[in-house]
Amino acid sequence: MAERGDESLVHTLKKVAAVLKQSEIPFALGGSFAVYAHGGHSSDHDVDFLIREADVERSLEALVAAGFRAERPPEDWLVKVFDDGRMVDLIHRPIETPVTEETFADTVVRPVDAIHMPVLSATQLMVHKLLSFSQHYCDFARGLPLARSLREQIDWERVRKETQHSPYAEAFLVLLDRLEVVPEPGAPAGEETP
Repeated sequence: MAERGDESLVHTLKKVAAVLKQSEIPFALGGSFAVYAHGGHSSDHDVDFLIREADVERSLEALVAAGFRAERPPEDWLVKVFDDGRMVDLIHRPIETPVTEETFADTVVRPVDAIHMPVLSATQLMVHKLLSFSQHYCDFARGLPLARSLREQIDWERVRKETQHSPYAEAFLVLLDRLEVVPEPGAPAGEETP
């Protein structure tokens, strides 16, 4: 993961994953490091783990015991831990949807700098990205590298279905179709769009 440019953040990611594993707390790597774990392009420099809300207290206790500093921000969908100033988000309700056993079932175990851990599927990462777009945040430039670099791993029909209620997601998918990043809806896989 030397391409990430921040080895200390990778070290923090590994420490958090190790503590959660040792404490037998289910988790999944999300966000930019999950994209990177799938072999995709990601330019963010943060660490996101998904945990169940029922495991928040136990996670914080285990991480504080391991030397992390905990913080409860005003947002009620996550907590944070710090390792010498490096921040890790522990998210229990991404995109207003609680983390459940189904969330963990939609993962792939991947090595992240020599530690195997569950990573959100590329499809779920794309769904999360699209559903994060709103009238307050709609930066398509941050979604394009994800879509381009992981397009073969993403179930685009599922993405369309799970984001169909969002006009922002629909606009992004139209952009991907126009840029020929993904096939048009209903086009057989592997065929070029006209």
